[in-house]
Amino acid sequence: MSFPRTRNVLMRDPNITLERPEQRKSSPSPRARFQNAIGGATVSCEEAYPGIEFLPRSSWLAWLRDKPPQCVHLQPGAQWSAKLLPDTLYLRGERSATRESIRPEVLLCRDCLVETLRRELSAYSGHVVAFEPDAETLSQYFFLALPDFERAGVMPEVGRAIEERVRQTGQRCETCSEPAKWGWFSRAEIPSLDAVDRIRSAQGAWFCAEHAADRICRAFPAIPEANLLYVNLPYGEAGAYVWI
Repeated sequence: MSFPRTRNVLMRDPNITLERPEQRKSSPSPRARFQNAIGGATVSCEEAYPGIEFLPRSSWLAWLRDKPPQCVHLQPGAQWSAKLLPDTLYLRGERSATRESIRPEVLLCRDCLVETLRRELSAYSGHVVAFEPDAETLSQYFFLALPDFERAGVMPEVGRAIEERVRQTGQRCETCSEPAKWGWFSRAEIPSLDAVDRIRSAQGAWFCAEHAADRICRAFPAIPEANLLYVNLPYGEAGAYVWI
């Protein structure tokens, strides 16, 4: 029996240009490749979350157990944890990216979540209304841009009421008197997102982005125990932070 002749793979193909050693780019480490693969992420944990330290083995454990990397402060049985999916939106149950450069999903303690939110919210330039969550039932706290209300399952009358408040202008920040872009509504004012009339009529507190970030971040330390299954970060031009 004869076999077809094969070209010696060690011989140089004239159609292939070999790189010089100094021209070769270093390949990413296995850990970096894994981090970039989490949830379709294209950014490493170190780039996405500066200043937050992740467990050295958490990336490998995540690979083995299908779990995202976690910050060093999370221990088994922790009373407070949050899964941050910064650039992910769920529309009718379908997972969708909110931007091209996707940051990896991670598990964070309360302090690391607050640190990340403070940085990201203060840098967001759009108009937002945010609702104080119910500490006893809170499982998700997420941002929805105005065009995504209907696809995310927000009731039409609720969506219209929230949009009216998002587009409300003329307020000044209660802390620094700069033009306000964020409205904050406490549970005392709006106990449920089904309260359409209250959404339309509540006075709320209005802040610039920097002081709105401070106000929202103060809400989480007031919650003694939580296991947040989904938190994301703002995207688009305007929207609302809601909870379930």
